[in-house]
Amino acid sequence: MKKRYLFVAFIIAAMTTHAQNSFHVYLKNGNVVDYLTSEVDSVVFMKGNESVIDPVIPENPNPGEVTEGAIKVTASAGWLESAYAEWAPYNNASNYNVYCKPSSSSDYQKVDAMLVRSYGSRIRVDVLGLKAGKYDLKIAPVVGGKEAGTPTVVTLNVAAHDRSGFAHKGGVTVGAYNNDGTLKSNAVVIYVTEKNKSTLTADVFTSASKTTSCTGISAVMSALQKGYEKRPFCIRLIGRITAEGMTGSGDNNNLLLKASNNDRPVKDVTIEGVGNDATCYGFGVRGIRNNNCEIRNLGIMLFGDDGIAFETNNKNCWVHHNDIFYGTAGSDADQAKGDGSLDVKDDSQYMTFSYNHFFDSGKMSLCGMKSESGPNYMTYHHNWFDHSDSRHPRVRTMSVHVYNNYYDGVAKYGVGAVMGASVFVEANYFRNVAKPMMVGGQGTDALGDGTFSGEAGALIKSYNNYFAEKPSKFSYITQKENATSFDAYEVTNRQEAVPSSVKAVLGGSTYNNFDTNSSLMYTYTPDDPAQVAKIVTSYAGRMNGGDFKWQFNNAKDDASYSLNTDLMSAIKAYKTELVSVLGE
Repeated sequence: MKKRYLFVAFIIAAMTTHAQNSFHVYLKNGNVVDYLTSEVDSVVFMKGNESVIDPVIPENPNPGEVTEGAIKVTASAGWLESAYAEWAPYNNASNYNVYCKPSSSSDYQKVDAMLVRSYGSRIRVDVLGLKAGKYDLKIAPVVGGKEAGTPTVVTLNVAAHDRSGFAHKGGVTVGAYNNDGTLKSNAVVIYVTEKNKSTLTADVFTSASKTTSCTGISAVMSALQKGYEKRPFCIRLIGRITAEGMTGSGDNNNLLLKASNNDRPVKDVTIEGVGNDATCYGFGVRGIRNNNCEIRNLGIMLFGDDGIAFETNNKNCWVHHNDIFYGTAGSDADQAKGDGSLDVKDDSQYMTFSYNHFFDSGKMSLCGMKSESGPNYMTYHHNWFDHSDSRHPRVRTMSVHVYNNYYDGVAKYGVGAVMGASVFVEANYFRNVAKPMMVGGQGTDALGDGTFSGEAGALIKSYNNYFAEKPSKFSYITQKENATSFDAYEVTNRQEAVPSSVKAVLGGSTYNNFDTNSSLMYTYTPDDPAQVAKIVTSYAGRMNGGDFKWQFNNAKDDASYSLNTDLMSAIKAYKTELVSVLGE
């Protein structure tokens, strides 16, 4: 069905969104007009001669078709390599059995009981590890130890994750999942809740031939540090989980994914959230000496130092579809919002950071320190930098591809490059960003307002970026305006190389043209930059936008890099709606 735009003038009295993928428009003449969210692309409110666009993001992008039985399904949808259904509680049911199969198959597989949860007035199941395609979910209430009534069947469509980026280059399988979205055959699955985080049990190899029985997730993470475990581990977090019991494996601020030495790195671990409400509350995630590890679908609130940090010899790691909020204030003046939201440094290589939603980050991402020996290749794509301040990313020494990100009211600067880095900034959407790209000691940074860095310079290659709502102090200087002191060397097509004669003003480094080298670069298809804001706001962050909703005030928040006290208050007041995990 062709998408439409709905233009609504002052005749609107109220508009209410409904659970069944629709909303009503109430008109002053008393009429009510119904629209499906799948039919409407945006709502444009006309205010005088101005228009305000409100994206309509369907709560259920792939809504299910329901065959009614004993269970009354109220919401269902396929998402990215997963699906969910919600229903009203069934009278006298002590539990629910859920089964899943491809629609083309006749064989149902029972879904893990830990994936069925109660939210009081609704029951929810999330089914993970699905390859793209059409699926049937069968739901049956359990009464008196037996299934009761006729099962309800929901049919829905599941989409694939976007695995573009350096982490998957060459077909590497990252984490506990295969590249088709299914769990690896021998994967160990561990479910972590606020209730069981200190009492769950798992056997982990701690030598070549011996397993150790571990109690509590901190003990499991400590055992993994030995580096003898060859099986993939899928660690699934459910609901709001606080720091106590999660940070006891050697880092008081983080769930620590670490190998004790470089010879035996931790491999093939996925840390993921279940559904749209899994939250690390009061801690982050830190990786040291990890190969092929993945962090996805988590909300991270009030972290201690960094929200997610990779330090020391990590390779082929993938961080995607996370919501990252404020950390706790640090001692420095620029740490009121916490320290880095997503940092990567100390010789980490072949990493992808995609479809993450950053809420007013102070320092979004430091990418590189001073000790990298290379090659250090990074990808940032389809991230939503939602009114954050700086470091999107701030690159030292590394080769980084930054494409199809949404810079939404960034207060200080977008991409920054120093110390010989090579950064390709392609097809991004910059809305109301005064300094979209900066290189230390030249271009905008050389104008003297002290916005960036005094370190040695680097080079940025720029292509096909989209600039919307340019502020009055907008500054983006290309080589066409200043042949030596520029923010970015702007090319006319992505395969155009930067000449070796072009050098950074401070330090004289050149661009290494990693992005035009077919032996180094991965295959990808960038989205039209004019459409990036809509795409990113639809898919970045946790499943269906997560359970924590926040709308910034552009007029007030675009240019501000002060902590948003209302947002901080809402984060501190955040509670889970989860009542119980029925599998417990």
